Amino acid sequence: MPSSAYILINCELGCENAVIDELKTLPGVVEASQIYGSTFDIIVKVWAETEERLKEIINRRIRRIEKVKATQTMMVVELHSRS
Repeated sequence: MPSSAYILINCELGCENAVIDELKTLPGVVEASQIYGSTFDIIVKVWAETEERLKEIINRRIRRIEKVKATQTMMVVELHSRS
């Protein structure tokens, strides 16, 4: 079953654009945006065919980006969209 999540990312100061550029190359990354007003710098939407693949993208790819200091993952449990 398809799975998606939003990941909040805290990165080293001044490295936001470099991290976003790397995120955009990863499979499953649907969208990446720089944000303000939080302890986090970036929010990323990730989609995968299975929950296991989603975990792999987050743990083995996103969290291992060199300038990423911390992440917080919010799994989507029910998606609502406009018809």
